[in-house]
Amino acid sequence: MKCPSCGSFDSKVTDSRPVEDGSSIRRRRECLQCGRRFTTYETLEQQNLLVVKKDQSRELFSHEKLRSGIIAACHKRPVSAAQIESVVSKVEQQAYNSLQEEISTRRIGEMVMDELKQLDDVAYIRFASVYRQFTDLPTFLTEMRKLMDERNSSKS
Repeated sequence: MKCPSCGSFDSKVTDSRPVEDGSSIRRRRECLQCGRRFTTYETLEQQNLLVVKKDQSRELFSHEKLRSGIIAACHKRPVSAAQIESVVSKVEQQAYNSLQEEISTRRIGEMVMDELKQLDDVAYIRFASVYRQFTDLPTFLTEMRKLMDERNSSKS
């Protein structure tokens, strides 16, 4: 690691610890040339994941797009920011763990709905109505009945 002070590439690690969210490691280093201490962060390099949209176009997976869709579904619901971040992380991890270079928006949507169904019924219905493009009231009611039936059968 290049020293920001003198430019030397010789340094030693004096302390290592994970960052709070566990996504990177903070390292304190000391330059062996000038003695100055500096901090570096080591993160895992993510593979590029392409999202295949309905029209077959492709774009890079976007953490922010995923997050904003989930936030919209959870608007004015008793869902904390930490719970939203947890859903985003789980879906993102599932997408990257598929070890595929491409994933369909359909698959991502299904993963989000699976997570939201466990978290909040209304957020789930909101997301499903946009994702599945409910065009009329009977379609909306069918989905609500399915959800209610699942809830009732799990209570029995």
